[in-house]
Amino acid sequence: MKIEHLAEICHEANRVYCESLGDFSQKHWEAAPMWQQESAINGVTFTLKNPTLTPEDQHNSWMKDKKEAGWKYGPEKDVDKKLHPCLVPYDELPKAQQKKDFIFRAIVKSLMNI
Repeated sequence: MKIEHLAEICHEANRVYCESLGDFSQKHWEAAPMWQQESAINGVTFTLKNPTLTPEDQHNSWMKDKKEAGWKYGPEKDVDKKLHPCLVPYDELPKAQQKKDFIFRAIVKSLMNI
């Protein structure tokens, strides 16, 4: 399976999970901005290269990428201002947000049999 296809699956699972939490800010893969697609691709690549790491490690990698792209912590997600409420240490995330990293890794690992 191509990394891009796996990233699309992970993105869609994350989008639906976020919607179950009341967050409708993510668009379907085809309409998602390139930076969001690249974030999912980076997450898949990280998981494939590091299959034994934890969801916390996944979050830390995502946070590093976001910060390098100029994002900062903000109490509410604001794409234009590059603010995100999940730019905090993993143990400070609400449990519902921690589950996103677990789900993402589980999808990659199960579809790639790693």
